[in-house]
Amino acid sequence: MAADKRNDRGGVGTMRTANDDFKRSYATWVYIGLIAAVAFHFGLVEFFPQLHAENMGTENKSLKAVQLPPEVKIPPPPKQIARPATPKVAAANVKEDVTIAPTTFEQNPVEQLPPPPKAGSPSDRPSFIPRDVDPKLENSGEIQRLLQRLYPPSLKDVGIGGRVVLWLWVDEKGQVGKTVVQESSGYDALDQAAAKVAVNMKFKPAINRDKPIGVWIAQPITFEVKR
Repeated sequence: MAADKRNDRGGVGTMRTANDDFKRSYATWVYIGLIAAVAFHFGLVEFFPQLHAENMGTENKSLKAVQLPPEVKIPPPPKQIARPATPKVAAANVKEDVTIAPTTFEQNPVEQLPPPPKAGSPSDRPSFIPRDVDPKLENSGEIQRLLQRLYPPSLKDVGIGGRVVLWLWVDEKGQVGKTVVQESSGYDALDQAAAKVAVNMKFKPAINRDKPIGVWIAQPITFEVKR
């Protein structure tokens, strides 16, 4: 509703309110809104001709069957084994008047006794014999040349060598009387050649209490191809 307002000239005029202004501009705003809606839809069709809705469905995930291990059946505990019955020992009747006959030398004369065992010689088998001075090889140069001559050609030509350790019995004269293989080379031909070389060795004999004695010594012999 318009209110009356006096002007400076003393007359009475009509004053417009905000509601009156809204009513006057309503048609203009409706027209502007209609034009904006048409322009929006036109632009939507022009710039976005095709619109697709994204598939928001749940994804199907494949399931794998897992084979469980077979059920293990635990066997029942074994039955308790019955203890065997304690055997009963029958009582033995022992006569108390048992007499042991005395032993006399007349029943076992000395002539019928077995002979005492023979004492073994130190050279029978390898063993340590105490000495003050060890044997010393005196013909090493000759042994080196003999070693090359007795080297088996079948092994030497193909470059096969080896090391043999022999037990040597060196008597009181410094000569090798016996040979025993302590450590083999792995080839019988080399072991036999080493024994042939060893019997040609000449030693200065071992000394014990200022006297030459026979002793066992360990002597290594090596077959090696010279390049």
